[in-house]
Amino acid sequence: MKEIILYCKSYRKDFLRLKRLLQSITTHNSDEISVYVSTPSADHALLVELVGNQGYEWVSDESILLANRKAPEGIERNKSGSLTQQIIKSEFWRLGLCQNYVCLDSDCIFIKDFYRSDFLAEDGNPYTVIYQNKEYFQLAIDRGFAKAPSQLVAEGDRVKELFGRVGPNYYCPCPPFIWSAKVWESLENQFLNPKGITFWDLCTPEHPETLIYLEALLKFKAIPLYPIEQLFRIYYYDWHYYLLRRIGETPKKLQEHYLGLIYQSSWDLGLDYGASQKSIFSRALKKLKRLSRYLQSFI
Repeated sequence: MKEIILYCKSYRKDFLRLKRLLQSITTHNSDEISVYVSTPSADHALLVELVGNQGYEWVSDESILLANRKAPEGIERNKSGSLTQQIIKSEFWRLGLCQNYVCLDSDCIFIKDFYRSDFLAEDGNPYTVIYQNKEYFQLAIDRGFAKAPSQLVAEGDRVKELFGRVGPNYYCPCPPFIWSAKVWESLENQFLNPKGITFWDLCTPEHPETLIYLEALLKFKAIPLYPIEQLFRIYYYDWHYYLLRRIGETPKKLQEHYLGLIYQSSWDLGLDYGASQKSIFSRALKKLKRLSRYLQSFI
């Protein structure tokens, strides 16, 4: 069992982004931390065609699903793709490949050299990305986009209530996440099993996996809490990206405080693989709205 690995759950629409991520890892992975990628088995041939088969170990999503013997067979067929992706990432620990894993999304990009010590403390326990996200919340409110922060606050309140915690909300809304198998196992043994439920029952659109992990860590204390802030600069939305670029932010300048950056695929569509399923009208409207947000960044 490895002390720490890098892991990315991907699928065909994101394979061009995954290729970019793997190239950045090859360039900056100074300690040669092992890399794992999981996809549906049906996507494996396309993965090899578009990305190649070098620089990572592949595991199937199905093997991760089967590793939880308490989950009903075929349960993923009744869940949305986005929710299934969250759960598969959270259940990766069950394969027994590592003690800790840096969970990445395909739209992540490393921009400078990174080391084992960026993720693990001297005693071998992982750092935990945990913060209140006030800077982004205030920025969104200032720019007239208060809906997204209010949704995150509501999520935080709901998950906090599940674990009976009173106090401020904490977040780690975007990758990379540094996850410990010990924390996931403590959730299994001290929360899920006594209630007779599985992670598939607990993780829902109202209770995202990132907050579940943080609250389980705070509740059951399976590892020491070594808090750090976000490892990557995240551009949550196009308006966020335009505004920060407008004030002079560049990837080169980000290297001072961040290991990488994320252009979230929900708005940065340039590397989507395959034809869009949206109508011409819908695509045109999206472009018009994006242009208006770009122009707003000048205000």
